[in-house]
Amino acid sequence: MTVCLARRRAALHAPPGPAYRPAGPSEETMAASEPTGAALVGPAKLPAERLFRLADLSALAFTTTSDLESHPDLLGQERASEAIRFGTEIGGRGFNIFAIGASAAQVREAVGGMLREATALKPCPPDWIYVNNFAAPNRPAAISLPPGRGPAFQAAMRHLTEDLRSALPAVFEGEDYQARRSAIENQFRARGEKAFQALGEMAAGKETAILRTPAGFAVAPAREGKVVPPEEFNTWPEERRRTAQQAIQEVERELEQTLRGIPRIEKERRDAVRALDREVASFAIGQLIEEVRAHFSDLPKILAHLDSVRADILDNAQLFVAAGSDEETPLAPLRAALLDRYQVNVLVTCAAADGQAQATTAPVIEELHPTLGNLVGRTEYLSQQGVLVTNFTLIKAGALHRANGGAVLIDARGLLSEPFSWPALKRALTRGEILIEDPGRFLGLAMTATLEPDPIPLDVKVVLFGERILYYLLSSLDPDFSTLFKVLADFEDDTPRTPATEAAMARLVGGIVRDAGFHPFDRGAVARVIEHAARLADDQVRLTLLVERVRDVMAEADHTARDTGRAVVTREDVGAAIKGQIRRAARIEDRSREMILRKIALVDTEGTRVGQLNGLSVMMLGGHSFGRPSRITCRVRPGGGKIVDIEREVELGGPLHSKGVLILSGFLAGRYALDRPMSLYASLVFEQSYGGVDGDSASSTELYALLSALGEIPLRQDLAVTGSVNQLGVVQAIGGVNEKIEGFFDVCAARGLTGTQGVLIPASNVQHLMLREDVVAACAASRFSIYPIATIDEGIALLSGSPAGERGADGTYPAGSVNRRVEERLHQFAEIRRLAAEHADQNASDG
Repeated sequence: MTVCLARRRAALHAPPGPAYRPAGPSEETMAASEPTGAALVGPAKLPAERLFRLADLSALAFTTTSDLESHPDLLGQERASEAIRFGTEIGGRGFNIFAIGASAAQVREAVGGMLREATALKPCPPDWIYVNNFAAPNRPAAISLPPGRGPAFQAAMRHLTEDLRSALPAVFEGEDYQARRSAIENQFRARGEKAFQALGEMAAGKETAILRTPAGFAVAPAREGKVVPPEEFNTWPEERRRTAQQAIQEVERELEQTLRGIPRIEKERRDAVRALDREVASFAIGQLIEEVRAHFSDLPKILAHLDSVRADILDNAQLFVAAGSDEETPLAPLRAALLDRYQVNVLVTCAAADGQAQATTAPVIEELHPTLGNLVGRTEYLSQQGVLVTNFTLIKAGALHRANGGAVLIDARGLLSEPFSWPALKRALTRGEILIEDPGRFLGLAMTATLEPDPIPLDVKVVLFGERILYYLLSSLDPDFSTLFKVLADFEDDTPRTPATEAAMARLVGGIVRDAGFHPFDRGAVARVIEHAARLADDQVRLTLLVERVRDVMAEADHTARDTGRAVVTREDVGAAIKGQIRRAARIEDRSREMILRKIALVDTEGTRVGQLNGLSVMMLGGHSFGRPSRITCRVRPGGGKIVDIEREVELGGPLHSKGVLILSGFLAGRYALDRPMSLYASLVFEQSYGGVDGDSASSTELYALLSALGEIPLRQDLAVTGSVNQLGVVQAIGGVNEKIEGFFDVCAARGLTGTQGVLIPASNVQHLMLREDVVAACAASRFSIYPIATIDEGIALLSGSPAGERGADGTYPAGSVNRRVEERLHQFAEIRRLAAEHADQNASDG
């Protein structure tokens, strides 16, 4: 039976392409060295051809990447491409896109290019400007203009203001204006003087005089035009004094009436001067404003704004006179700043700027730092004489403004990390408008007076990109998320490895070489890059799509070739780059292996032991993964059917590891001593494990150790085991199989390869093997072996050297088989427990 099993395992997973064939003995020599007939116990080892798959570039005729065309499309991302295309074409509300993948940087790069292609046929959106709202200066008005006309209107208003700063002072300083102004001043001055003259004549007729004092006007008795002193006035007869006092009271009443008329005269003077100013200013600005109106006569909102500008200039013409003065005063900058009210703030435009060509298509904006201000815009402040001031010209556009009419690409992690940004984006998408918000109001901070600009209608396709976990968390925790981001673009991490995709990957490599300015890669180097892409995917039949990691290796290979003075990058350069990456990150791996070699961490690689076996785990530190062997031991005695996971008992075992241990109980209960209660107490432990343990990839190893302890069967220590197991005894696939094999191989190689050492892996993991060249070479030379295991029976037979055995028609396992010895031991435990229970009952009845 074992021979048939061996043949069946050797026939599985035929390699889909050429395999690595290192120097070593031929297949015939290997077959001759294998045990034959009944001497073979357990599955056959894998041939070297099954341990690594070479790239097949036979479909491409090229010498170096200079002969290759770039791959036109995004390799292997048909699903994501369809989602991006659908999301950009559909117009309904809420059909924004969330692009997810293993690498946010790669998703960002891919989505950016796809968005630019999708929006290439859309026209450039309209310009948006902010202008002063003369009726409510704290609420600037937003105006939409045809594409590219915003800067033209801004320049026209700037020139208008400059012209008025010259024209108005000249008009107001002209002889005609000064003469008319003087006439008005003289006219109203004469009215005031005439009123006072009449009052003076009245006072003289009543023998009184009007005196001007520091406290105001006063009326006193007079004689012959001179004021009568108080001493003399007191000597007058009573009747005369009474008459004088009545006269003084009458004059005071008239004086009061006259003084009350002076402000009215002054107001009339100001009104007359203001009317003159408006008349003169209207004459001066009429032609200038009409010229601006002529250029924008097709835009009603601009014409309405120009009417408001005209009215405000007529009311404040003296601002231009004061601003145009050459006199330097502390208030001069403030007067000049007041003229900003007539300027135009171009928020977004399609017009050419800073040496760039005018935009002709919808924008695609990328925002990698989505703070609230960078996202929805902000209002800036200036310090003037110790006070923070602002106006509508200090309003700055956000990413949503710049992308309006097109698409905006936002880093989801950055968006969620910034306070207020995610709620602000949701509000903008829900309301369909961009409202510039002051974060100080959210924090309750005392701020200076700020602006409340008109909101701008929002028509943008928002594309968030990030890791998958962010999408799933938002989907489950934010009730608004599913209504605002209805399109998911899920980027593949890898793609099937076929001759077509290998050829596409080769063209992708050629494109990277050209874009990055690397030396050309020869045929062997391209093949090695593709093989490394398979290793990054941990799969013989798939290629990674994490292009950034592939690009890094290519950059290092190019550096190696330049250092050696080669004009072409070779396969050896790529291999050296891969080894260099591993070496730089392998300090912890080397120290871990050193501890095993110095026997600080106990791992045997020869001999046999009962209840002891080498398990394999994978550690990941800083992006570097490596395999590490660990000793797993088991002790058993009669008990109540409990298998104790020591890792779990001390809270070092994770839930998946604990689940794997509990599966062992199901396996034992379903296979052995079916007519007796399970009477076992077993303890399992990862020896010298001082950190957390999780995952079920060691459950088959633990089961082998348990069977060994129960049957008192020695297990080979020159073998290591990985693989999970189910309750039926089927060995299941695990992750990190390449790293685990290489980790045990490195320990064995450091101690010296004996030819008997090897690793047992799940048969379903054979398709994932992309081992290092030194491991493949050692296996080809029969100095190391990889065994595919499908069932626990196959594995225990190989580890123990004894057949597992199948239950016969009489219900028993064959004598000498592993299963027979395990079941007999469990029968013994059950008998011991039965006798102990009878003894306890006897003692209880005697008592």
